[in-house]
Amino acid sequence: MAEEICLFTKDTLIIKPPKRPPASLRMLVLIFAMVCGVYIFSVCLKQTNIHTNSKFLKVEVGNQRRCLDNFIDRSQIPYLHYPNPVSFNRDECACNPVRLFAILSMQRSGSGWFETLLNSHTNVSSNGEIFSVKERRSNVSSIFSTLDTVYNLDLFTSASKNHCSAAVGFKWMLNQGLIEHHKEIAEYFNERGVSVIFLFRRNLLRRMVSVLANSYDRYAKLLNGTHKSHVHSHEEANTLSKYKPVINSTSLVMDLKLMEKMVLDALDYFSSTRHIVLYYEDLIKNPTKLRKVQEFIGVPKMELTSRQVKIHKGSLSEHIKNWDDVNRILKGTSYEVFLHTDYTS
Repeated sequence: MAEEICLFTKDTLIIKPPKRPPASLRMLVLIFAMVCGVYIFSVCLKQTNIHTNSKFLKVEVGNQRRCLDNFIDRSQIPYLHYPNPVSFNRDECACNPVRLFAILSMQRSGSGWFETLLNSHTNVSSNGEIFSVKERRSNVSSIFSTLDTVYNLDLFTSASKNHCSAAVGFKWMLNQGLIEHHKEIAEYFNERGVSVIFLFRRNLLRRMVSVLANSYDRYAKLLNGTHKSHVHSHEEANTLSKYKPVINSTSLVMDLKLMEKMVLDALDYFSSTRHIVLYYEDLIKNPTKLRKVQEFIGVPKMELTSRQVKIHKGSLSEHIKNWDDVNRILKGTSYEVFLHTDYTS
């Protein structure tokens, strides 16, 4: 600020000290400087986070721009991926897009049989029940790390066709951390463009019989001292089907309600994802539905096959030891329909 100079006489010069700005003005300047500093810091921090978060996707985005075909359906771009695995080089298949999927199901609902059908396709890799390993689902970070490994083609299983896979996924049981962390997982699926295949059984009573029989065989090991959840011969199937479980008739209705609720909850929690809903019985009755599945995951249509043989065939009365009790309890309820044979295969 300029100093004020006053002349009183010819030989006298008086210089007045400069006036100090008001305290309110100084405070205003200080606040303005602080706000500017905070804004500049937040901008820099945001830039840093964007750079960090883009490291994983940088290569895939680059590959996508280089590989995208001008004739491709633009609506499908969010579901097309170009993984750059760290464990191998995709070589000539680097520009083959890969679609990601997850089969959400419950134990003894036909998911093992369904997965063998998918894996009979030359371009599909479905990697099994990967979250049966508890460490992989111990928390959300472990889950995401496992998902990233699978979808980046860095998980090797007997089903892996990694170099030129056109669709990659796995099966995930509802009781393996899926429901517990459903919000975060649904967000992951939507962000990564993962397609969801729901696979359930309509007849929950048949599922219960299969669960009890499989649980018994874990200890009894009816096939020459070996436990098998799935079999490939009619002889083995007949051996396993000889065991008739006793169903707790007292809690039966409540148990069926709980299973039903778990299915409905899963359908609700993941309704925001791109998904398809399948039922085991429908696939048994109408194998052409498998063409819809192939269309859904974007692979060429092929004849899908499986060597697995069904264990519990025919009427449920032949497979439940206390059939009369079960029949009496379910008669007149909404679950009475479960008592009848719903398919003949």
